[in-house]
Amino acid sequence: MKLLGNSNKEQQQAAAEEEDMCRTIEVASVVDLSSPPVAPPVAGDDLSLIPPLNFSMVDNGIFRSGFPDSANFTFLQTLRLRSIIYLCPEPYPDSNMEFLKSNGVRLFQFGIEGHKEPFVNIPEDMIREALKVLLDVRNHPVLIHCKRGKHRTGCLVGCLRKLQRWCLTSVFDEYQRFAAAKARVSDQRFMELFDISSLKHLPMSFSCLKR
Repeated sequence: MKLLGNSNKEQQQAAAEEEDMCRTIEVASVVDLSSPPVAPPVAGDDLSLIPPLNFSMVDNGIFRSGFPDSANFTFLQTLRLRSIIYLCPEPYPDSNMEFLKSNGVRLFQFGIEGHKEPFVNIPEDMIREALKVLLDVRNHPVLIHCKRGKHRTGCLVGCLRKLQRWCLTSVFDEYQRFAAAKARVSDQRFMELFDISSLKHLPMSFSCLKR
């Protein structure tokens, strides 16, 4: 009887200790509502740097994207751009022109129409002239863009890749990565047939120049 009594007493003591442990854990998990709230991010931190649609680095000192708007201007300032190659015929918006002027960025516009298949007509002469601007390191850092950064931008970058001796499979893979479901057979055919022979003499050494 004495042994049984000790056993019951030990069980009661163990149960009490377990209850205290549960109570301690429960108290430790309570949120202190008196703590001050976390301050929201302020303008100027990384969260305010919003890149344009389809933004990506093409090469050292060369970038691509869709049409940038005012929400992207702070991000674009970090690129220290010297030039923008704009591949649409529409006039550049006043707000964008003001941004270029205030940051000393030069605009090169090549008005390529954005028709849908089967009426796509990519002017080879414009792509050739745009490539000459793109290959001139005095214009770097440079941003290439059209409306969505898919077709016209993709064609110009694809022709650049041919000059860089990329195989066509890699050229098309990069184009399709940005165009996705909107990829055009006509664009890929244009890149395949584009003659780079007249541009081979131009220098291909890119470097992001410091101002």
